[in-house]
Amino acid sequence: MIRDEELWASLPLPSFLIDPDDRIADINSAAEGFLNASAKAVTGTPVWDQVMIDAPIEEAFDRARQNGTPLFVNDIDVGSGNKAPLQCALQIAPLVGRPGYMLLLISPRELAGRMTQSHSVKSAAKSAIGMAEMLAHEIKNPLAGITGAAQLLSMNLTPEDLELTDLIVTESRRIVKLLEQVEQFGNLTEPDFRPVNIHDVLDRARRSALLGFGAHMKIIEDYDPSLPMAYGDPDQLLQVVLNLLKNASEAADPKGGTIRIHSYFEHSFRLRRSDGTGQSLPLQVEIIDDGPGLPDKIKADIFDPFVSGRENGTGLGLALVSKIISDHDGWISVTSVPGKTVFRLSLPRVPRELRDQQN
Repeated sequence: MIRDEELWASLPLPSFLIDPDDRIADINSAAEGFLNASAKAVTGTPVWDQVMIDAPIEEAFDRARQNGTPLFVNDIDVGSGNKAPLQCALQIAPLVGRPGYMLLLISPRELAGRMTQSHSVKSAAKSAIGMAEMLAHEIKNPLAGITGAAQLLSMNLTPEDLELTDLIVTESRRIVKLLEQVEQFGNLTEPDFRPVNIHDVLDRARRSALLGFGAHMKIIEDYDPSLPMAYGDPDQLLQVVLNLLKNASEAADPKGGTIRIHSYFEHSFRLRRSDGTGQSLPLQVEIIDDGPGLPDKIKADIFDPFVSGRENGTGLGLALVSKIISDHDGWISVTSVPGKTVFRLSLPRVPRELRDQQN
């Protein structure tokens, strides 16, 4: 016979047991991950202080308790105070045999929406890779000829006419640079997986940013020092973090802004694929900036190739980031409002068999 505590611990959704005074009587491990807090820390606290819902739900909750009926609420923003709100569905029901006690289950919509988007991103990435190879072959050679011809012409021109040949050379080189970025997107090698101290990667990226594109920014470290080793390619993961820091720096006010790099462990985070297999992704890294936020018109497509919120942007940076994280069997998501944009990376830890070998 399966015991009640085994069922409770096995529930995949964040689940809360609420007493008659609307205080938390217990939470399961998925809820600990959702709140980023232990059951011991939140037990006895008012539930609505821990579960922040962007809607007046208390009256409907009280009616469900009084009438002994379940309550279902869809498409509602739910946060915990420690992370940006997620769109969720709520399932609320009275606990049989315990008058006044209620069960609250939270079903985040983020994963379902991003799973669908992930498939479209991969499809778009394949198309972009094919186009990259064609562009590189068909355009770079003629451009080299155009640049050379313009430089030869410039030898016998007046200073006024030199402006025109200089423009030809400058614009040709700009197009070549764009094509090289597209080639980089298409020629990314498979990850060289190994145990990685993710904080070493974050430190390298932070130092590089402060010496270059992020010199005008304040970058705050907010690390969990107990985080175990990640499993991935350190150079590719560095490229991901540098890209995210660069985006945040370029979006900020020219006078500067603040970026917080936050790492933490979320043991309940698990990605389930369409074939039924699952992947545990407990290592979380968030790049949080206080810039203007993503434009509404591109939020849903931000990881697609050639989608950019900046003038003259290529739209390949976040597509490359998404491809690298996907190749790592990881997860990337974003929440953005004016004044706070959070890119969240979810990564696997070193497989158990390799950890056992190291021990």
